[in-house]
Amino acid sequence: MKCEYSDGLKVDYSGSLRITKGSDVNVFMQEGAIPVDIRRQLESASHHSKCQEVRTIAQTVQNRVGNRACIHK
Repeated sequence: MKCEYSDGLKVDYSGSLRITKGSDVNVFMQEGAIPVDIRRQLESASHHSKCQEVRTIAQTVQNRVGNRACIHK
């Protein structure tokens, strides 16, 4: 699922998770490295095509790992 927002935030969840916003945010989490709670939320939001929920999840991820992260398993 891909979501793009008017402020430039882009979230792409297709197994792996990528969150970008210009040069301010660049977060990548490999599929096997996404915490279980986050993955469940992403799967639910994707299943229901709810980009607003995806945005909230992206903020939660940024709060945990910061605005720049590349997390592999």
